[in-house]
Amino acid sequence: MTKLSVNINKIATLRNARGGNNPNVVKTALDCERFGAEGITVHPRPDERHIRYQDVVDLQSVLTTEFNIEGNPRETKFVELVLRTRPAQVTLVPDAEGALTSNAGWDTIKHRAFLTDLVAQFKAAGIRTSIFVDPVEAMIEGAANIGTDRVELYTEAYASQYFEDRKRAVAPFARAGALAKKIGLGLNAGHDLTCDNLRFFKQNLPYLDEVSIGHALICDALYFGLENTIQMYLRELE
Repeated sequence: MTKLSVNINKIATLRNARGGNNPNVVKTALDCERFGAEGITVHPRPDERHIRYQDVVDLQSVLTTEFNIEGNPRETKFVELVLRTRPAQVTLVPDAEGALTSNAGWDTIKHRAFLTDLVAQFKAAGIRTSIFVDPVEAMIEGAANIGTDRVELYTEAYASQYFEDRKRAVAPFARAGALAKKIGLGLNAGHDLTCDNLRFFKQNLPYLDEVSIGHALICDALYFGLENTIQMYLRELE
């Protein structure tokens, strides 16, 4: 089955907007696990505008499901944080400095040497590695040559085209997923996946190991409650 990893960045954004510790990021993560989430994802950025580096340390000591840390490995502090906390998985994302959110995958051919060294470091520390990529077959093959365990497909293009033509929208992702499976890569996906588009995506990528969902899930939780919302997303993955 495809695992649901809940990205709790938006919980930290809300906390930071007011100061103090309400909502409590660690408690929310533990509640997500209790409500059925099979993983917790965080994406610390250098400005710590949502998840702080200390949050990552605090979470690692208490989580019982898979912990996934996303971020830009060009930041030395990020690499040091991952090696210090040793999560189940690190997802390497090429964030531009100051970017509002992730907006592109890696060029795994251009950056092969850089990523190969990083992946080797993380794998030597017992951390599963995943590289954030667009659904381009050459980038999938490039990721395999780097030695990563998995790729995470950047799904914004699918989400933005879903209501216009969902079959056309999912087609490049289905091809990318099939190739990843064929060459022995694990397969994750994330970005703008919602309760509306998740089931169809999963149906067309049967080898999907994990989805990481944050913004849409937290928005839905404002209306439906966190526990109910997590269960809703889990049902879409059945």
